[in-house]
Amino acid sequence: MIAGLSSFNPYMTLSVVPLIIIAFLTQLTRTEAAATYLYHDCSNETSFEANSTYQSNLNHLLASLSSNATRNTIFFNATASSGNSDDALYGLFLCRGDVSVDQCRDCVDGANKDAVDRCPLRKAVVAWYDLCMLRYSNQYIFSNMVTDPGVFLVSSLSISEPDRFDLLVTDTLKDLASQVSSVGLKAKKYGTKEANFTARQTLYSLAQCTPDISSSDCNSCLQKAIANVPGCCSGKQGGRVLFPSCNIRYEVYSFYEKGNLSSPSPTPPPGSTTEGKGKISSVIIIAIIVPVSISAVLFVVVFCCLSKRARKKYNALQEENAGSTDLPTVESLQFDLAIIEAATNNFSDNQILGEGGFGVVYRGTLPNGQKIAVKRLSKGSGQGAEEFKNEVVLVAKLQHRNLARLLGFCLEGEEKILVYEFVPNKSLDYFLFDLERKRQLDWAKRYAIIRGIAKGVLYLHEDSRLTIIHRDLKASNILLDETMNPKISDFGMAKICGVDQTHGSTNRIVGTFGYMAPEYAFQGQFSVKSDVYSFGILILEILTGKKKSSFDQSDGVGDLAWQLWEDRTPLEYLLDPSMGDSYNRNEVMRCLQIALLCVQENPANRPTMASVVLVLSSHSTTLPLPQKPITYSTSSHADQQNESLSVLDSADQSSSKSRPCSIYEASITELYPR
Repeated sequence: MIAGLSSFNPYMTLSVVPLIIIAFLTQLTRTEAAATYLYHDCSNETSFEANSTYQSNLNHLLASLSSNATRNTIFFNATASSGNSDDALYGLFLCRGDVSVDQCRDCVDGANKDAVDRCPLRKAVVAWYDLCMLRYSNQYIFSNMVTDPGVFLVSSLSISEPDRFDLLVTDTLKDLASQVSSVGLKAKKYGTKEANFTARQTLYSLAQCTPDISSSDCNSCLQKAIANVPGCCSGKQGGRVLFPSCNIRYEVYSFYEKGNLSSPSPTPPPGSTTEGKGKISSVIIIAIIVPVSISAVLFVVVFCCLSKRARKKYNALQEENAGSTDLPTVESLQFDLAIIEAATNNFSDNQILGEGGFGVVYRGTLPNGQKIAVKRLSKGSGQGAEEFKNEVVLVAKLQHRNLARLLGFCLEGEEKILVYEFVPNKSLDYFLFDLERKRQLDWAKRYAIIRGIAKGVLYLHEDSRLTIIHRDLKASNILLDETMNPKISDFGMAKICGVDQTHGSTNRIVGTFGYMAPEYAFQGQFSVKSDVYSFGILILEILTGKKKSSFDQSDGVGDLAWQLWEDRTPLEYLLDPSMGDSYNRNEVMRCLQIALLCVQENPANRPTMASVVLVLSSHSTTLPLPQKPITYSTSSHADQQNESLSVLDSADQSSSKSRPCSIYEASITELYPR
């Protein structure tokens, strides 16, 4: 099946004769727009058998990509699956940002045929053409920034004053990269720029990223491409760097469309990096088109009249499904209970990974050998049908390397089960708060974990389809894969907001006390800045190797960190001693400053996650100086919180009306390591 693919085709009822004539005429005029091959890469290590299920899925996938190239879009991704994860196939195309719908369609159609011919029976393929790129793989490829394999193409013509020209190329491309990467997720991420080199020569530059990666990943990809220009293309009139996630190009002639997207691309001069193929004389084309067009005009009129209503309905359906075509269908996500029971040895205690407020997490193995994590929700837990639906719908749409990936679910009788990818290294707190295991977390790993968490939260706040507030960021909800890459998990308490909505309020406070921002814990007001506060607490825990509760037993959150920041006392007083001297002082101080800013009392004084990611990725970016954070301990507001949560509990939980509740017995849920 193709994820999100509609089988409706209004054109099947129309006459075949006019279609044949129109296709013949169109093919003659599109020869120059067809896929002009540049380079391809297909590994010999991943192959499939002819006439297999995988090949059937590949055929369906390529057909889906071709059919969706007819829409007014330069990028499309889709998933083909027969219900078995071993046969799942992920694919996408990216057309150059200035091309017309016809040019994009012709390039994708040509690429589909050409790539299969060049890489027969290969599972992982990426192929570049002058106007588009085609990529498919048996591994999940969406929303991940990739720069391998990389291709460098260079003009054979040299430039005068090469040093000055190279400097102009680098500066122009860097400006362009900043412009292209400044837009949000799903935006076009395409731009061009011109700069005068001499009185007669102009530099034309282009940069583009796949729209599914974040702004920060786009910028990183383009910067890496630009860094390769001096080594591959120095002193040449033109060059390209092609990566799966981005590409750049520069020439001394205009090779892109500035305004009229329906016009063909200009023909490059001899020796350039682009070579046209298959050109047909315009005289021959006219000689054929004129008489045939006169004969076909009546058929065309009939065709247009009959298809007008059908086309409108078809376009409406395509538009409706456009936002979900890269997602699995409900059928492909659903597991039978019998399969889950077999995978977990009938939910054996020996398979338990951890236990949380909403149920138990088990290790499991599917019949194909794939390892999974199974979250079995307690029948009497606080997470009912609404929370379960929330997590399934939400997590299925989230695709990022720093988020735990949902593989499916099971809903049979009273059983509500979520199936996640298995993450072998458990959670961050499993290492961070253990005297022996924390030694495996040197500063390089901790810094990478901080950056990964920041990127994951940024995706939730700004780069996903909707603004998502996690509301329960903490060490036990950060899973670590085999390379210690962090993955944010447990979205049962997440809040989905509108596109432009970044805050809200609630009468039901959920989360873990101590990680919650004060305005949320005491007033029920949440926002993206609530997650920023939790992220600040996480940084302090990662720096110190101590639990949040240990801060409360001293002078309050961040007091020790603030004293160190203000007095510039030695870092040894704050840092986890298990790291030894492995840390980078500048990176530690940068993280400390971010943490103190994140735990500011006023949400407006906390940074956005976009600025946090930028500071963690760039040594030249600066942040404002923090103010002393508030003292925020469980004891300081215990009476007030008891009273407020008792009222909320009586309103939300009718079964507990007569029983007094403490701050941990009400809606606040403390989850434990998985």
